[in-house]
Amino acid sequence: MRLRFWGTRGSIATPGPSTNKFGGNTSCVEVVSNAGTRVIFDCGTGARLLGAHLMAHASKPVEAFIMLSHTHWDHIQGFPFFAPLFVPGNKFVVCGPKGAHNTLPEVLAGQMEFTYFPVELSQLGAEIVYKDLGQGFKEVGDIRFSNELLNHPAIASGYRIEADGASLLYLCDHEPYWEPLWHSGAAPGKIESILHDGDRRHALFMQNADVVIHDAQYTPEEYPAKKNWGHSTWTYVTQIAAAAGVKHLFLTHHDPAHDDAFVEEVEQKAQALACSLGSTMQVSCAREGYEASFQNEGRTEVIEVKTTGTTHSRSLRILVVDDDEDLRLLATRSLIRAGHEVREAGAGEEGLALLDSWKPELLLLDLNMPGLDGYEVLRTLRARGQTLPVIVLTAMGDEESARHSFELGATDFLAKPFTPPQLDARVRACFAQAAHL
Repeated sequence: MRLRFWGTRGSIATPGPSTNKFGGNTSCVEVVSNAGTRVIFDCGTGARLLGAHLMAHASKPVEAFIMLSHTHWDHIQGFPFFAPLFVPGNKFVVCGPKGAHNTLPEVLAGQMEFTYFPVELSQLGAEIVYKDLGQGFKEVGDIRFSNELLNHPAIASGYRIEADGASLLYLCDHEPYWEPLWHSGAAPGKIESILHDGDRRHALFMQNADVVIHDAQYTPEEYPAKKNWGHSTWTYVTQIAAAAGVKHLFLTHHDPAHDDAFVEEVEQKAQALACSLGSTMQVSCAREGYEASFQNEGRTEVIEVKTTGTTHSRSLRILVVDDDEDLRLLATRSLIRAGHEVREAGAGEEGLALLDSWKPELLLLDLNMPGLDGYEVLRTLRARGQTLPVIVLTAMGDEESARHSFELGATDFLAKPFTPPQLDARVRACFAQAAHL
């Protein structure tokens, strides 16, 4: 399995002498199996260079699977400049997570409207098939792949592929579900010591992988000002990958404000952190143009993921239980705008009554309420045998609150304040994960 980086930058392309070493093009990664199956992860501005290379050197017709992590602009802005799309006879399957409101061709056509670009999507000459993906195992040529939803303000998918006895993951863009990463009192560095179920699930997805390519846009010092923007720190990624037994970690999606000297310093610090954890994992910051081959004699472990349908996109019946009227208003407006049917309750007792009479499909639950608090609502709900997913919304950001919520059966734990896009993404990911188990 051959890997090559064509774009390693996050958010916006940053060409120039200060980014020559690690690259200034936005995300694009090419993987080719020994049998010749080509997979392209994301179509940022790096896709233009890849397209020119394929036109000059690849056997014809050009065929590939284009796997989009999501449709934020820095991950698709190279799509209209990917030259093989214009050539009749070439064949592409474009895959990605179904968004909240638009299909893949609708989103891609939007950035190619005549106002923005001279050629419309429908005028491309190649044969193009679009597939909205849900979680589960699929076959892509001789490659077996699985995917999971990531923690990002938009619906985003991470991919794990298995071919030629090796495993590779592409995980971009993703933010920690919770801070801190580890249970207090538990031995750090082990998957079972991870505090939040979402972070533990993320580690299990990359367990024993040969290669992991992971978003690590921020430093720990930058992260507090960038929280809820949907990106990781290099410390989080290094720790969780080491706990998962990853063999080679590539940190990518470099921040546009980070020049080559800064990224090189991050690489050195991440390598030192991995070493201090007792890990033998190789750590590198992704470099545009870097190429390598990976192959093992034996198959790497495949994480068992049950196949489901497409990512949930229909309207949900959602109950919001919170004594804060302003919070309920924010959540309700956001969810209605996303197409959901919403009812509110200002107290735990009222919420339990609506759970019985209205039968919601998902519950957003505050912890700190007068009378029957969120813990008691959750305890009562699970004691009745009700399994609907529950997202705990709370300003109580301490570890004990998070641990107790999960012990009582919470599906997710989201700290206030939150943004409407973040809430919508977590609602959809929560429902998809609950249906997936």
